[in-house]
Amino acid sequence: MRRKNSRPRRSECPLNAALEMVGDRWSLLIVRDLMLGGQRTYKAFLAGGERIATNVLADRLAKLEEIGILGSVRDPSDRRRIHYKLTAKGIDLAPVLIELVLWASRHERTAAPKELLDEMVHHRRRFLTRLKRQWSAME
Repeated sequence: MRRKNSRPRRSECPLNAALEMVGDRWSLLIVRDLMLGGQRTYKAFLAGGERIATNVLADRLAKLEEIGILGSVRDPSDRRRIHYKLTAKGIDLAPVLIELVLWASRHERTAAPKELLDEMVHHRRRFLTRLKRQWSAME
C-alpha cells in the first residue's frame, strides 16, 4: 500500500520509509502498548510506565493515526474519551516487534518474561493468532 502522506522522503529505501514512520523513540512503544498491553486511551498510555511527556504522546498518536497505523473512535459512553486501535497496517507490525524483542533479549538484559520469549520463539504462529483474536475482540 502506498502512503497517503505527501511529505517527501529522504530516499526511496524501504528501511528509510519504515524509520520515517516508526523510527522515533516512542512510536513503537505506543504500538507495543496497544498490541501487548491493551492500552487504548491517552490516559492509559501516560500511565504505561515509560514516562512519555504529554505533548510527545499527543504528537505521536496524531502521527501514527495520520500514517494509518492507528485508528481512533470516541467512547460512546463518554464522548470526551478517545479509544485508539491498531489498523491492519499496525497489526502488520507484530512480527517486526517480535523480532526486535527477541533480538534485544539475546543481546541485552531485559525484563521480558522467559515464558513470553519462549512462546515467541517456539510458538510464533499461535502467539500471533492469539494477539489478533484479542485485537478483534477489542473492536
